[in-house]
Amino acid sequence: MTTDAPLSVFEQLDLPDTSLNRDAYAHVAQATPAFVLHHSVRSYVFARAHAQNRGLVAGTDYDDELLFLGCVLHDIGLSEEGNGDQRFEVDGADTAAAFLRERGVEERRIAIVWDAIALHTSEGIASRKDTEVALAQAGIGTDIIGVQRESLPTGLADEVHALLPRLDLGYALSDAIVTQAEAKPHKAPPTTFPGQLLSHHLPYGAQPGWYDLLAAAGWGDNPVGVTARRRAQTPQQVGTLFMEYLEAGDIEGLVSLHEPNAHFVPTPETHVVGAAAIREALRQLIDSGARLKLELRDIREVDDIALVSNTATLTGVGPQPTVSTTTEILRRQPDGGWVHVVDDPFFS
Repeated sequence: MTTDAPLSVFEQLDLPDTSLNRDAYAHVAQATPAFVLHHSVRSYVFARAHAQNRGLVAGTDYDDELLFLGCVLHDIGLSEEGNGDQRFEVDGADTAAAFLRERGVEERRIAIVWDAIALHTSEGIASRKDTEVALAQAGIGTDIIGVQRESLPTGLADEVHALLPRLDLGYALSDAIVTQAEAKPHKAPPTTFPGQLLSHHLPYGAQPGWYDLLAAAGWGDNPVGVTARRRAQTPQQVGTLFMEYLEAGDIEGLVSLHEPNAHFVPTPETHVVGAAAIREALRQLIDSGARLKLELRDIREVDDIALVSNTATLTGVGPQPTVSTTTEILRRQPDGGWVHVVDDPFFS
């Protein structure tokens, strides 16, 4: 028996009002938290807006019922029933397919919904599939990270958010994905979207990256080209390579001596965090014509962590050399190389 969804949602947002769509809406409302339900319906509304903006007509250019089903069911993999042993997107696609089969939906139509759900995090792939798949991915992307939000009709986002509040969707959804992955790490392979999310909640290096996977493959492949840049095999070598890369103007070499979320203090008044900000600060240092001399003062090394202090003499950025005592925290990476976690020449 079909369970009616609140009429206000279907009427106010002019959702495609079929028995199957109402069943799907009611099922998601029962199986998932409100932030998932709201997101799923908003994704459809935004997908429909993108279709209209592209001149696509429901019933002619795409199947409106399939588009709604692909959107409203796309995160069912985050429900208890959908929490299997695959990526949440694939678990969700399989769960949605079973739901539709129970209601006698043709396999051809189920396949389109399956693709829409399984590929909704696959940028550059979903857009090449059926129109319903591409539109679903576009609407979902708009609601999560604002992709193409500027093309939405004026006032539409405000209207749909008033009826279906966000409830901190982006972070709530991320937490749901990570919670599943922490309990079942095989649901978040390192090279996938769930794997990327999980890596932010693990100690740095606990989840292997692409180059770690290559190193562990057993085929003996060696770095070439840009990946052949030398790694510091000891904490002391980090300073040596820093001086070498700075003199060569090798910005990526300098950045490679820092973890992605490292802290760097390029001047006493400046504190930057993360690879992008570090790259910009180091680029300014290179452009100024700076040269650096580092002389080791002391070092304390415990397992994979090292505390290093150098006497740093910086020239080329002012009329007089700048001499400072550095405080540097280094960490050994899974590939054995050492890099900065904190790089502060002015801490003392």
